[in-house]
Amino acid sequence: MSSLPTIRSHAQTRSIIFSAHARVRMFERGISSEDILHILTDGEIIEEYEDDTPCPSFLMLGYLRGVAHHVVVGCCADHIKIITVYHPDEKWTNDRFRR
Repeated sequence: MSSLPTIRSHAQTRSIIFSAHARVRMFERGISSEDILHILTDGEIIEEYEDDTPCPSFLMLGYLRGVAHHVVVGCCADHIKIITVYHPDEKWTNDRFRR
C-alpha cells in the first residue's frame, strides 16, 4: 500500500498519535486536531523520508483558511504519528520546494 492512501486510511479511522512536540507547536500556532485531520485527508506529500525510524515519515503540505501548513507524519503499519507542524518560511518556494 502506498503512503498517501495509508496516511488517509489511518486519519479516517483516527489511528493517530500526536507527539508532545507536535502538541506544543499546535497550541502555539492555534492549530487543532481537526485542522490536522483536514491536512491529512486533503493535503499532499511533498517530501519523503523513507529511511526514518521506527517508521518512514513524510512532509505534507496543506492549507488551513488559505494559509500553508507543513505537517511531518510518521507512517507505521497500524498508526500514523504527527511529529511536528509549522508554517513554511522563506526557505520554501511556493510552500513546497526547498530553496
